[in-house]
Amino acid sequence: MNSKSYGRVFAMKFAGVYPLYVHKAERKNRTKEEVDQIICWLTGYSQTGLQEQIEEEHDFATFFAQAPAIHPNSSLIKGVVCGVRVEEIEDPLMQQIRHLDKLIDELARGKAMEKILRQ
Repeated sequence: MNSKSYGRVFAMKFAGVYPLYVHKAERKNRTKEEVDQIICWLTGYSQTGLQEQIEEEHDFATFFAQAPAIHPNSSLIKGVVCGVRVEEIEDPLMQQIRHLDKLIDELARGKAMEKILRQ
């Protein structure tokens, strides 16, 4: 994906993608609560704050801009999402989005929560 197409991703509504994250997890016998735990860990949102973001239908750019605190261990997230190494993504917002995608992928693949949350 080139930087020109990033704008479309940044403008996507988080509330539109969130159910896809939950569905992906539930198909692999994981839970919505685990998805929420991952999102809250990465972004610093409380459960209430996360719910407000979903209800307000913010785009990804706003969702991450308003995040209370990106977890310092997010720099430990490595690997490939959509054919791109997340640690090599130069745009900070796109990297945060791909970090979230990578964590949800790890959940769906059955990885233990302690490892997903880099503990």
